[in-house]
Amino acid sequence: MTSNGSSLPTQLSPPSSRRSILRELFARPASALGTTIFLLFVLLAICGPLLAPYELNQQIYSDARQAPSATHWFGTDNLGRDVFSRVILGARDILTLSGLGTLLAVLSGVTFGLISGYYGGLLDELIMRFFDSLLAMPALLLALLLLGILGPAVSSVMIVIVVVYTPIVARVVRSVVLSVKTKAFVEAARIQGESLWRILFREILPSVLPALAVEASLRFSYAIFLVASLGFLGVGVQPPSPNWGLMVNEARQHVSQLPWALYFPAGAIAIVVIGVNLMADGLKRVWQGGTVGK
Repeated sequence: MTSNGSSLPTQLSPPSSRRSILRELFARPASALGTTIFLLFVLLAICGPLLAPYELNQQIYSDARQAPSATHWFGTDNLGRDVFSRVILGARDILTLSGLGTLLAVLSGVTFGLISGYYGGLLDELIMRFFDSLLAMPALLLALLLLGILGPAVSSVMIVIVVVYTPIVARVVRSVVLSVKTKAFVEAARIQGESLWRILFREILPSVLPALAVEASLRFSYAIFLVASLGFLGVGVQPPSPNWGLMVNEARQHVSQLPWALYFPAGAIAIVVIGVNLMADGLKRVWQGGTVGK
């Protein structure tokens, strides 16, 4: 890992059967646990409104500051809002924002990485040196600088994720392209007169996908932590969003009286980040060895 949380570019091989990826992920306890955690949180994000016993910002003043009980499983905050409901509903908020931002960063990184690696020369130098200048700054510091310019908003946080993680994805993609573009099948495509975009996305991109799958899952876990961190600092999404980082920020002022209002959203952040990282590690084993069990 680099200081920006990037993994070292690695040439990976596809598994023997793409349909067996889930089965291979569940072949080892660590990756099985991580995949299960991730799928459970995705389920919470999808079914959250059906599972939450109270509305997002429903205030029950008579139940304010209550400890966890049968009525309020995670207790209530100082405004009388049900912490369990807000944690459940916050899963959709944080996973959607992190997931969409990561998807855009991956698409952007793939495009820049393919073009930079394939063309090489001056264009490659310009793109990579610009990305190096972005990577020279810690991710959180770069995010704070961008949000200082763009202002706190959901769209601004998404732009931050794209800007912060596009260079990392692009470098991983470029490293694979450099080793693939001299292969015989790429040369054959050039001789046949195939267009640039067909060569990049039909001939070269399939060789990039294994490394890209692992990198995308890692970026997703870091994006979750980044979104939560920005919410905690008060520069990301704004109240009354159920962003877990924002919930931690709001609860820290009353931590001595309402520790549950801080511990449960903080625990949710830790669990989902650990789960996605364990799943990413399992994916890396799948692509490297053709099976997790190897």
